[in-house]
Amino acid sequence: MATVDRVLQRSELRVLAILGVPTFALALAITTVSTYLPVLAEEFSNSSIVIGLLIGGEGLMAMWLPLVVGAWSDTLRTPIGRRLPFIIAATPPLVAALAILGFVNSIATAAIVVAVFFVGYFVAYEPYRALYPDLVEDEIAGRAQASQALFRGLGTFLALVGGGLLFSIGDPLPFLAAAVIVAASLGAFGWVGVRHRRRERPAHEDGDIVGVCRKIGHLVRGQRQLQAFLVANSLWELALSALKTFVVLYVTRTMGLSLAESSLVIGAAAVVVLGGALVSGSLGDRHGRARVMRASLVVYGLGLMVPFLSTVPWIVALSVPLVAFGGGVTMSLPYALLMPMMPRGAHGAVTGLYSLSRGLGVALGPLLAGVAIEAAGEDYRWMWLVCGAAILLSIVAMRPLRDD
Repeated sequence: MATVDRVLQRSELRVLAILGVPTFALALAITTVSTYLPVLAEEFSNSSIVIGLLIGGEGLMAMWLPLVVGAWSDTLRTPIGRRLPFIIAATPPLVAALAILGFVNSIATAAIVVAVFFVGYFVAYEPYRALYPDLVEDEIAGRAQASQALFRGLGTFLALVGGGLLFSIGDPLPFLAAAVIVAASLGAFGWVGVRHRRRERPAHEDGDIVGVCRKIGHLVRGQRQLQAFLVANSLWELALSALKTFVVLYVTRTMGLSLAESSLVIGAAAVVVLGGALVSGSLGDRHGRARVMRASLVVYGLGLMVPFLSTVPWIVALSVPLVAFGGGVTMSLPYALLMPMMPRGAHGAVTGLYSLSRGLGVALGPLLAGVAIEAAGEDYRWMWLVCGAAILLSIVAMRPLRDD
């Protein structure tokens, strides 16, 4: 159902600005790892499947840890709130693992350090993301997620452009730079959160983690819309994770660009991603988030198929805005689609459920793309087929979702 936009209040803008800082930091961290660790790993592994499994470990972690941490954050009571303690506790291991990744020289070492990184990432991210339904009204959820997508896009842009340039100078530099920025950003957010915390919306009821998770299980079984969303979200993340894992290798190996040149090309696409993320929130609040999502997915899916069908540079270049815009929308609207389905008192648990579905896609995306690439004789074009098929299938999966 379409709604009429209302002007955001100054206090709401301030909350959205503060909430965006961790998104910027975590997007910078995860993009640096998922994009440049595969390039680094090529120095000690020549298997696309092994590289896909390494990055796909994020998905395996996301299929259980977010649900546990999210549910725990619903029941925790401390003087600084339910969510903030998790962010503060997760920051040191996350930052340390990010810095060490630049110096790994074997798959085994990389797997251990990446596992530590993902533990820190999810312990911080799930309680943090639950702050949005805690503090933001449903009627501005689309614009709130567009704001978050802007910060995510900025972090992604900086990681893609700056990371490529730094990687061309020295392997550890992107990871070290990201570690410094993430430490400063999350540290500042924690300091502001402790000194100027807002009262979170009170839960309707307290309970232990098992009880909250059981309630979420009952909700999933009884809600066709929520089931459809979780399936579609897995497919969106499958496409995005496969793309992030192999896009730099596609640009450098298939298109023949240098790392520095690839950073500029991907950075230009990231600008369009930001545009898609910004406009999609307002369009979703006004015309219906599911309706806007469906239209964008058609453009996104067809655009992803173009680089698979042709390697002619100008044809590939024409598809980049379509892919980038669609990617921006899928960064912005999914969580806004989910927020009205969340029961009060279980925002963290449902956020964990969201990440569980996301984790399934993140685990499968790099693996399926890696298998396709290797089966085709290390032809990175096949990554695009995996991505495009997932997005087009998601249009069918989300049919039960309504616009109201």
